[in-house]
Amino acid sequence: MARVLRWAGYAIGALVTLLLIAAAAIWLMSWEKLHARTARPEHLARPTAAEMADAPRMLTVLRCADCHFPGVRGGLFFNEPHVAKIYAPNLTEVAAHATDEQLAQAIRQGIGTDGRALVIMPSATFGRLDDGELAALIAAIRALPRGGQAMPAREIGPLGRLGLVMGKFHTTPEQVADYADKWPIDLGPQYRRGEHMAASNCAECHGPDLDGGEAEPGLMAPDLTVAGAYDLAGFTKLLRTGVPAGGRKLKLMGEIAKNDLSHMTDAEIADLYAYLQARAQKLSR
Repeated sequence: MARVLRWAGYAIGALVTLLLIAAAAIWLMSWEKLHARTARPEHLARPTAAEMADAPRMLTVLRCADCHFPGVRGGLFFNEPHVAKIYAPNLTEVAAHATDEQLAQAIRQGIGTDGRALVIMPSATFGRLDDGELAALIAAIRALPRGGQAMPAREIGPLGRLGLVMGKFHTTPEQVADYADKWPIDLGPQYRRGEHMAASNCAECHGPDLDGGEAEPGLMAPDLTVAGAYDLAGFTKLLRTGVPAGGRKLKLMGEIAKNDLSHMTDAEIADLYAYLQARAQKLSR
């Protein structure tokens, strides 16, 4: 009996040792992903007067104010036990200490001002903003009154780290790289503005080339060929109210439309509609 117990002890000890080694390996591999320093130099253009005037509205249309809370002063954005606890940074505080280059890298590349990879930041689509739009957004952030306080550092739990290692979760630079290889179809210069808006905004939820994506865990956003079923009036209503054809309730789109997309101009909605209609027609052939 003593021999059996002794061997059982050896087995348990070996198992515990293997688990500790596995946990250490997961922590190390996730640490390397989260601390990857891959920032590239940014090209910063001088925004036009029109871009400067429009930038405060674009902070809303692009959902910066949603994720970073009123006045972009930050707050608790994601909190899932054992996965992660993540605060959206106070951008007025970040901007007070960061250079334009650092802010541009955070927005378009998903690299924080400390050089580390960001998580839950839509740089994959913001990377598609042109240089003038980017510079105008940075100027708009700098123009906001500074207030509040710096947010706490993120906390990545064991399940979050395991998800990073297994590819279930991705850092923002990984998402940027994935989106760089895909793009909504080019339908010619007459649809360029609508294509640009779809690529730099809609693609965050609907996938890099608009063929559908996981907007949030367990919630799939459809391929935007569905826009082909709308007329302009119905599409405008969807973007301004979040109410689709048939009147059903949409969870995420309902919130985004009312809070953010409702600030789009009639001309922007018409350009986006024209592109999505043309895309739906081309893909249905």
